[in-house]
Amino acid sequence: MTETRVVVIGGGYAGVMAANRLAPHTVVTLVNPRPDFVERIRLHQLAVGNDDAVAAFSDVLATEVQLVVDDATRIDTRTRGVELAGGETLGYDYLIYAVGSTGTVSSAVPGAAEFAYPISELEQAQRLADRLAEVPAPAPIVVVGGGLTGIEAAAEFAEAGRRVTLVTDALGPTLSRGARRSVARRLNRLGVALLDQHRVARVDADRVVLGDGRELPAAVTVWTAGFGVPGLAAASGLTTDEVGRLITDETLTSIDDPRVVGAGDAVSPSGLPYRMSCQAAIPMGARAAETVLARMSGASPDAVGHGMAAQCLSLGRRRGLFQVNTIDDRARRLYIGGRTGALIKEQVCRMTIKWLRDEAQRPGSYRWRRDPDRQHRLPVPTAPVASVR
Repeated sequence: MTETRVVVIGGGYAGVMAANRLAPHTVVTLVNPRPDFVERIRLHQLAVGNDDAVAAFSDVLATEVQLVVDDATRIDTRTRGVELAGGETLGYDYLIYAVGSTGTVSSAVPGAAEFAYPISELEQAQRLADRLAEVPAPAPIVVVGGGLTGIEAAAEFAEAGRRVTLVTDALGPTLSRGARRSVARRLNRLGVALLDQHRVARVDADRVVLGDGRELPAAVTVWTAGFGVPGLAAASGLTTDEVGRLITDETLTSIDDPRVVGAGDAVSPSGLPYRMSCQAAIPMGARAAETVLARMSGASPDAVGHGMAAQCLSLGRRRGLFQVNTIDDRARRLYIGGRTGALIKEQVCRMTIKWLRDEAQRPGSYRWRRDPDRQHRLPVPTAPVASVR
């Protein structure tokens, strides 16, 4: 092992994959605000109490990787140091920025930030679970947002015996037409009241007011209509897009500093970010590690160029949907629903942990689907990066 120091910020799917792949070759420190790995794709299950949505880092992280449980507050690229909330500064030779995404509630909707419950982070899901435990089963729940997270949450709550209304401007917009119809049928069978083509005008403690003035009683309002990213990159003076994602070139290297490499939800390669998902984050983590190893050896890193394959979602524990996608992440007409869809979704959830665990035990074993035509779809030219200093 060389004495090259790599700090990985973020212990999600991308960060753990990157750290595991680098472990035999460098001194790796992983910084994460929580002592456990969070299975974000199971957070809707945590909310209703049928899964804890966490795994021990000892189960997914290589033993050589040092875990530091703390928040990174600033990256100093001049001195190559990561400042932590606890007061320590970690020096690095290379840094992998894998901070992931966050749950956000629209500030444009009065009352939403005060009364609505987002669900995309561990603490948010735990807070929601606590709230659901306080209200009786017949109490009305309103889920705002008809993307995959909103659909999964609404179905999970309804199957658990809750009275659910799903409000959205578009149900499953990333799915094919047939898949959307299948989802709508399943929600109907579960008793979910679907209000499609609607917007929320206001959220109160006990109700949701729609744009047309209609009022929906809501003991709990669950907000799934927005995602954001931590502001660490922007606060550290690194170039970001309008959402706050780190701008990189196609090798996942920051356009500001060749010692900073990005992976996962909080990264935008050449201004064309991948869909926020573990399906993108895991291969990005592996590619980020390969970029660091290439720079360490003086070689030219390869472009990210991984391909997407599908979208999958649970519709309660007994039904699910597997939407087949093109390599550039557009929905095909083909989808698999019902019990088979549920089995596939559960297998995918288990495989994400298996891929991380296998990489910890056999670094370099993870492989991913390639997208040779990504370069043709880039909205801006690949950004040049200076040589490593």
